[in-house]
Amino acid sequence: MSDTSFVRTEMLEEKAPPASTVGLVGWARENLFSSVLNSVVTLLSFAFIAYVLVGLLPWMFQSSWTSKSLTECRELFNATYGTSHGHACWGVVNDRWLQLLYGFYPDHLYWRVNLTLVLTFAALAPILFSEKTPKQFLYLTMAYPFLMPWLLWGGTIWAPVVAALGFVVGYFVFVTVSKVQSGLVTMIATVIAVLVWWLVLAGPVADTLSGILSLSIESVESRKFGGFMLALLLGVVAIGVSLPIGILLALGRLSDLLIVKAICVGFIEFIRGVPLITLLFVASLLLNVFMPPGTNFDIILRVMIMMTLFSAAYMAETIRGGLAALPKGQYEGADSLGLNYWQAQRLIIMPQALKISIPGIVSNFIGIFKDTTLVSIIGLLDVIGLSQAIRADTAWNGIYWELFAFIALLFFVVCFSMSRYSMYLERKLQTGHKR
Repeated sequence: MSDTSFVRTEMLEEKAPPASTVGLVGWARENLFSSVLNSVVTLLSFAFIAYVLVGLLPWMFQSSWTSKSLTECRELFNATYGTSHGHACWGVVNDRWLQLLYGFYPDHLYWRVNLTLVLTFAALAPILFSEKTPKQFLYLTMAYPFLMPWLLWGGTIWAPVVAALGFVVGYFVFVTVSKVQSGLVTMIATVIAVLVWWLVLAGPVADTLSGILSLSIESVESRKFGGFMLALLLGVVAIGVSLPIGILLALGRLSDLLIVKAICVGFIEFIRGVPLITLLFVASLLLNVFMPPGTNFDIILRVMIMMTLFSAAYMAETIRGGLAALPKGQYEGADSLGLNYWQAQRLIIMPQALKISIPGIVSNFIGIFKDTTLVSIIGLLDVIGLSQAIRADTAWNGIYWELFAFIALLFFVVCFSMSRYSMYLERKLQTGHKR
């Protein structure tokens, strides 16, 4: 017998939600047709997308992949469709894609470029996905800055080995001096020792070791570097080196040491006040004027330095914004735990500041990677410079959209991947309440 009391004592069975509130229909109703204005904007957007696709899809798919020249493409289109307009000649990509990717790098050494790319992903894995990557990969991460230039440029193995020994020398100097002095004196002594090793002693030591045991691979000149490989090389170096330099500059700008603060502020404001293309011209034309006669300062290395310094200045301001956003209680909490300056920065302050700054940091990364195309102005044949050289060929003179569409796709894949990882990292580090 059922209970007839005014207060129900029996649980009702759950009912399925209305079909209009779940699934694709529910999502569209909430996000696309939630109001009259949104519905109008959605319909207009769909109409514009349809208008673009009506012209774009035939151009993309009613095309030629096998033609060896633009003239051959046009003859094929006239014979097939009655007109040469409105059809893509992808034959230029099929004919020159290796050159667009590798530049003039020797084709029998493409395996070195491919291996370097694989090692790049493997070296980044412990940093980007620390929880899912075996700890042994950290050894590869530490060795990568020395393996990468050796694989790409070739030469003796002793050059990167001796360069790595500079950090060992710096460590021993730091430990030795810290027993007598502390703070700024120790840091200055360490930096001087490392610079003396790299600039004065590394070359003779490497030559001596090469004379004892010659271990080398075929050398490749910097002028053969080009294509999308050059953009990736400049982007990886600028992104990887500018972040730690930017952190130091941000801390230096907030330092109580007058000289350190003045140097950091002056550097940041100078770099931010000068266009990147001006710095690239300085690297290309003027830097050798200040070098001793006979100095051979590699052009790619000069560009790397300028792009890294440019990115580091903007990175410093982004990180300074994250530091300024932290409440004063975080600093007081670090002091109450008895932590010194560097311990507080490493354990409490900097992790929170970097989390706040993730969107700005990734935006700087994407910006500096796209700015690698500016090197075509100073004579380096990156993917944009090569496209101009390809269009100067009589076989492909007059072709534009296909080359730039392929280049845009390459940059989109890299930049979109960085933006998606940024969103993943923000979700992973989210500790606040979701609204």
